[in-house]
Amino acid sequence: MSTPQRRIALAALVVRDYDEAIAFYRDALGFALVEDTDRGGGSRWVVVRPGDGGGTDLLLAKAADEAQLAAVGAQTGGRVGFFLYTDDFARDHARMTTAGVRFLEEPRHEPYGSVAVFEDLYGNRWDLLQPA
Repeated sequence: MSTPQRRIALAALVVRDYDEAIAFYRDALGFALVEDTDRGGGSRWVVVRPGDGGGTDLLLAKAADEAQLAAVGAQTGGRVGFFLYTDDFARDHARMTTAGVRFLEEPRHEPYGSVAVFEDLYGNRWDLLQPA
């Protein structure tokens, strides 16, 4: 009996505005816009991807009510909730810094790799990480 092949394909990230989120993830983080489909009534299906498609895509989901709006930027309670792996930490750190990404610490070189915590445009915390 074979084991089912499963993976997390999308992770939803609640955002304040589609276009500002697309601009940040595309221009500041270098993600590709994979899909932007109008679903009517002001709703869109917006998917961005950080690399070659081998990982998990992000579904940028516009907050639909006050409770969701309150969660924007705080989806993980202030913890690092997203991990952006890179094959060239120095290159991506420099490019992101130039693009205005706010890093919360200087790069660290740990036994597991090079890492620095940054915030997205809403305050969600991410690790930029090049594994050792």
